[in-house]
Amino acid sequence: MNLAREGTLFRKAYCTAPTCSPSRAGLLTGMNPHSCGMLGLAHRGFRLNDYHQHLAHFLGDHGYETVLCGVQHEALDPDRIGYRRNITVKRRGTYTEMDEANSKAAADYLWNPHGDPFFLSMGLNHTHRKFPGIDPFINPDYVMPPFPMYDTPECREDMAAFMSSVMIADHCYGRVLEALRQSGHDKDTLVILTTDHGIAFPHMKCNLYDTGIGVSLILRYPGNPLKGKASDALISQLDLFPTICDMIHVEKPDWLQGHSMMPLFGGTKDSIRNEIFAEVTFHAAYEPMRCIRTRRYKLIRFYDECGTLPCNIDDSLSKSFLMKNGLLKHSQERGHEMLFDLYLDPVERINLAGDPQYESIHADLSTRLESWQNTTADPLLKGEVPLPDGAIVNKPSCISPQEKDYT
Repeated sequence: MNLAREGTLFRKAYCTAPTCSPSRAGLLTGMNPHSCGMLGLAHRGFRLNDYHQHLAHFLGDHGYETVLCGVQHEALDPDRIGYRRNITVKRRGTYTEMDEANSKAAADYLWNPHGDPFFLSMGLNHTHRKFPGIDPFINPDYVMPPFPMYDTPECREDMAAFMSSVMIADHCYGRVLEALRQSGHDKDTLVILTTDHGIAFPHMKCNLYDTGIGVSLILRYPGNPLKGKASDALISQLDLFPTICDMIHVEKPDWLQGHSMMPLFGGTKDSIRNEIFAEVTFHAAYEPMRCIRTRRYKLIRFYDECGTLPCNIDDSLSKSFLMKNGLLKHSQERGHEMLFDLYLDPVERINLAGDPQYESIHADLSTRLESWQNTTADPLLKGEVPLPDGAIVNKPSCISPQEKDYT
């Protein structure tokens, strides 16, 4: 809340892909995942086409001391990414112990003098699963599960554990922001707080509903004319790289596919884009889908026959509840396309694909989606996307992503 008051909160910000590595790759290269090569998870063998296109490499080439502290998910070996320094505390422990140690390391770094300007990437294990034990402050009986989930004791307990994880993340980021303030760097530093995708619940992470692609996004910097304001402009995480370039007065590289947000801060525009795009190709298993979202409408297109794959849902109490009650049977009924009027149906329940009243909307979105796919050389246009050499994914028949049954 304090960071939002000091910065600008973007209410309609979206990731490029609601899965870990593709989302982070989109954010940190300024390219769609299928353009930069990150079609799946880095720890399963997927990788960027060119790590020199990563923001850390780019800023390092422009005189910045680039520093990694904590979680990254763009490479199996973080040394490939291009950070000059890696101050991540290399020890095993619980998520809480590791996040506490790394937030202290980041805070200590901020206290030290810097000859060069710096870029510090701070990532936490929280709020990844497994969530911690439920904080005594939180009573699951008084917790409401996130919208797509039924209100049942299992889902309330799951949400209470997530909220406990958020509390730990908030504490750790608070320590870093306080160090930034006390060191005086808050007067010359751009702070970006964002998430990589929707939370790890069914119908959220690894889905192209807004519950999957919607992300938190706050930007704070000295002299921000939108300090304390909220913006409803459509934002893709692709837009952060070009915004950083403009803020530090560095020429943008030619590979960027986003739009600078500076016209929003300067007051010359109230929007920078008419639509955002998002994608899934591989997660635990192959489940190709693409979407276009405008302010009012969304079209989701599926490219396989499988229906929802349970191994692409993180194991949890919420997932177990759905599996016991017929998730696999009903997931096969989603169809090949979904069209939503978000003004009238913000929770994306009424599929309007095939509705004559929305025929022109469907045609327009289809044309724009296919144009984006052609412009960005989406490999799905050539048919099933082959698994890159050395990468592994689960077979579609797997129930859990933890199963060692790979295709």
